Amino acid sequence: MPAPGSASPVGATIDDLVRRAAVRHPNRCAIVCGDRRRTFAELETRVARLAAALTGTLAPGDRVAILARNRIEYAEAYLGVPRAGAVLVPLHPRLHPDEWAGLLRRAGARVLLVEEQALGRLGEAAVRAAGVELVVGLDRDAGSVPYERFVATATIPPRRDPPRALRTAPAWIIPTSGTTGPPRLVVLTHRSLRAAVRATTAARPVDPDDVLATPFPLCHVAGYNLLVAWAAARPVVLLHRFDPAELVHTVAAQGVTTCSLAPTMIAALIDHLAERPSDRGALASLRRITYGASPMPPAVLRRAVREPGVDLWQGYGMTELSGNAVFLGPAAHRAAAAGDDRLLSAAGRPAPGVDVRIGDDGEILVRAPQVMAGYWEDPDATAATLVDGWLHTGDVGYLDDHGDLHVVDRKKDVIVTGGENVASREVEDVLSVHPAVADVAVIGLPDERWGERVTAVVVPRAGRPAPTLDELDAHVRARLAAFKVPRALVLVAELPRNHAGKVRKRELQERLAAPGSPPVISRTPRRPATPPGAPRRSRAPG
Repeated sequence: MPAPGSASPVGATIDDLVRRAAVRHPNRCAIVCGDRRRTFAELETRVARLAAALTGTLAPGDRVAILARNRIEYAEAYLGVPRAGAVLVPLHPRLHPDEWAGLLRRAGARVLLVEEQALGRLGEAAVRAAGVELVVGLDRDAGSVPYERFVATATIPPRRDPPRALRTAPAWIIPTSGTTGPPRLVVLTHRSLRAAVRATTAARPVDPDDVLATPFPLCHVAGYNLLVAWAAARPVVLLHRFDPAELVHTVAAQGVTTCSLAPTMIAALIDHLAERPSDRGALASLRRITYGASPMPPAVLRRAVREPGVDLWQGYGMTELSGNAVFLGPAAHRAAAAGDDRLLSAAGRPAPGVDVRIGDDGEILVRAPQVMAGYWEDPDATAATLVDGWLHTGDVGYLDDHGDLHVVDRKKDVIVTGGENVASREVEDVLSVHPAVADVAVIGLPDERWGERVTAVVVPRAGRPAPTLDELDAHVRARLAAFKVPRALVLVAELPRNHAGKVRKRELQERLAAPGSPPVISRTPRRPATPPGAPRRSRAPG
């Protein structure tokens, strides 16, 4: 962090990150994807050309959507679109074409940057119907204008300081994961993204020789980690997708020191190393794994501390926070793995400049410069989420006596059974250590008597007999209160997850209610009925 009174390393707008790095380290590698790479000087030139091309096409505040897998042009759009005064709208490449079309209409995108394969699925008629006026193909034969021709013909104007108004203007509009309903469009500004970079670098400093690798799709807010690396003039290695073997190869080939992964990816990497112990040596340069997007099951945490034996950093955040705001460092992870149950469930402590408090109903509230500007053209949702300067996260949690934040569950995932609140995550953490459980989600299913029935949806571990309800009952009952014990069991081949690795619990509940769904094994709870007049909800811990 700069000394008091010195200039911020982030600058006025997010594109200043690469501009400053290009001045100081023009020949240093900025980004690698496959066999392609850009130095900071080359990336700055490309960003400037894209901005110039868009400036002649768009008015300030216009939206530019991008539909692509991870690629270098995506990183150019991250910065070039906002430099033009426009707003980038990333679309996830795994969505259905109807979802793409709906998001294009809702965002009012005038320009679409798109790969050929995605454009073929979407269809140019659907693009026009959504109101898009210009399609720029990121591949040579896609779109009405090839990207290379679009940027090559632009004349780069002399660099001037951006207007002061641009500092608080929208830079990205990112659709949420939509785990509990249709995605909302989160408006992130230059100011909020710069603040997220400052918070992260203050809490989790970037080392002078760091090389970051990430398989997270750049349509996800985890892409802000590129800005964190570039603020320190360090390179980023993009993977098209997550594959443990490919990640191991990339770490060795690029000298990667830091990986940004989801807990499900960490578990897969550990399993890969167990099957291929010879690959451990290829991770010699790797010092740190940062993770977020979903909770880390205790069993995976303990394994990850031992294998691959690198520092673990947790980041708690969300799209509405422009990235992460609360951090748990390596010492806490080692203590948790050694048996400190308090830290085993901790998300960490707020970064400098971030205030966290717990609402009366147990909801986690955050106040910080990195909080979103609001939801795009949704004033009611914005007003319900941003109240008196505090972001209502939708997460239930508490602060312990040491100042560490604990995230108990998503507010909408708390199961109310017989007047008692059951945090699904707490039950999932217990079930995840059962030897016959490979993956698990705990949800509430309708129950005429109890309101909701605690239901474990389990992916059995390969090579072992599938767990029975009686086995899981005994396993949980030995560790948690009786009302938290699953009363129903569903065995499935896999859990539906979104691109961030989060289980789509609403989709799971809908699947189980549909005809032909997997059978639900259940029994009547043993505990007595709720006394008349008992509250349907109790206050969350903390």
